[in-house]
Amino acid sequence: MSQLEATLDLLRQITPFESVAGNIGRQRELAAWLERWLVEETDAEVLFPVAGQLQDSAPPLVHVRVDIGSPRTLVLYNMYDVMPADTAGWEVDPFVGGLKHWPDKGEVFISRGAENNKGPLAGMLMVVRNLYHSGRLHANIEILLEGEEEIGSGNLRRYLAQQPCPINPAEAVLFPSLCEYGGGAPRLYLGFTGRSGGRLQVKGGNWGGPKAAIHASNAAWIDNPVWRLVQALNTLAPAHANGVLETGKLDEEARSILDELAANFNPDDELTFRRSEKFSIEGDSYSRLAYLLGSAVLNISEIASLPHGAQGVIPPEAFADLVLRTPPVVDGEKLMRRIEQQVAALSGVELVPGDSYPGYRFSIDDPGVAELMVSYHQQHARPQIWPWAPGCAPAYAFAPVAPAFLIGGLGYGGNAHGVNEFVTLRGLQRFQQSLNDWLVAF
Repeated sequence: MSQLEATLDLLRQITPFESVAGNIGRQRELAAWLERWLVEETDAEVLFPVAGQLQDSAPPLVHVRVDIGSPRTLVLYNMYDVMPADTAGWEVDPFVGGLKHWPDKGEVFISRGAENNKGPLAGMLMVVRNLYHSGRLHANIEILLEGEEEIGSGNLRRYLAQQPCPINPAEAVLFPSLCEYGGGAPRLYLGFTGRSGGRLQVKGGNWGGPKAAIHASNAAWIDNPVWRLVQALNTLAPAHANGVLETGKLDEEARSILDELAANFNPDDELTFRRSEKFSIEGDSYSRLAYLLGSAVLNISEIASLPHGAQGVIPPEAFADLVLRTPPVVDGEKLMRRIEQQVAALSGVELVPGDSYPGYRFSIDDPGVAELMVSYHQQHARPQIWPWAPGCAPAYAFAPVAPAFLIGGLGYGGNAHGVNEFVTLRGLQRFQQSLNDWLVAF
C-alpha cells in the first residue's frame, strides 16, 4: 500500500468520529483511538494518558513522545476537533467521506475536516510512522493533539502553563497544515493573531423586556431584548466599520515584510479563494494587507433569540456569540476592558467572557523557519512570507518550548467550515513530502 493510500485509509477511519464542540463522548473516543494508534504504529511513549482525563469536562489532550535517543526534539502540534456539518449540499456524507473527481481540481477527498484539519493530521501521522520505521528520523518527536482549537484551546493552554512545562525545550514547533491556500503560493506566517471569545446576552428584567415569551402585539410598550442587543452591538462596533474596533500601527519589520508581500499579492486570486466579489475596503494591495493585519475585529458568529424558532412573540432572551481577534500590534486586554466598560453602561446587557489568548510573533531567523522554506523550495514552491497570520492560533502557549510556532506544509484543500470541504490528492502528497523534508532537515 502506498503512503497516499495508507493516509486515505487512516483519514477514512477518523472521519466518522463527529468530534465537534459539545460532543464530548465522540471527542474522548477519538482521542483514545489516536493515542492507541500512535503507541501501536510508532512505539510512542504516552506522556499524558487519555484514560486519566475522561472525567474532565474538556476534550482530552493526546501527548506522546517518539524517542529515538537523540539530543534534539521537534514538536508537532495538531487538532482533532472539527466544525459541525449536516448532509445538505454535500456530495458525500461529511462524516463518512469519499473520493470524487472534480474537473478543475482532479481527484479530491471530501469530508468534514478534510482540509481543517483531519486530512493534515492523518498525513502527519503517516509521515512520522514511515520515518520512524525507516530509521530516517534524526530527532525525537513529541506530538500534542487537542480537541478545542476551534473554540480557543483552553485545555491546551492550561496544560502548557504548568510549571515546569510538560514539554521540554525543543528546536521548533510545527502545526502541519495545507498552506497553498487557493492553490497559490504557500504562506509562511511569522506569528499569529490573538482571540477573546464571549457571549453578549440580554434577558428580560428590571430594565424592561419580558421574562417569558409574550405576544408580539405588546411590542409598542414592552421592550424587546433583541432590539436592546442590536443597540449594544452597534455601540460596541458600528456596522459601517464591519466589526473593526481599532487598527494598530505596523512596526518597521512588519512593514518591510509587507512591502515584498504586497508586490506579489494578487487580490483577484484572494477574492476567488474567499468566494467573494469585492473587498470591504478600497486601496492598493499594501494598504489592504496592512489594514487586514493591523485590525482588531469583533466578529459575530451567531445571533439568536430564545426560544428558538418562536414566531409572533417578544422573546425573553437574545444573544450574540462574539470573537475579538487582536493582532500582535494591538493590546487585546486593553481593548477587552474598553468593551466591558461599554457593556456595563448598557442596562440589561451582559458580556459573558470566554477563552482568551494574545497574539504572538517570532523571528524569521528562529530555528525551523529556514528549514520550512527549504522544504517548499524542494518542490519548486516560493513561499509568501507574512508578518503574522490574520487567523488565530495558541502560539504564545508554546513560547516556553521553542521560539517559533510555525504553521506549515504544502498542499491544497478548501471549503473549510463549509459544504464539500476537500483536500486534493496531489495536495496531500505535496503536504506529506514537505513535512517529510522539514523533519529530516534536523
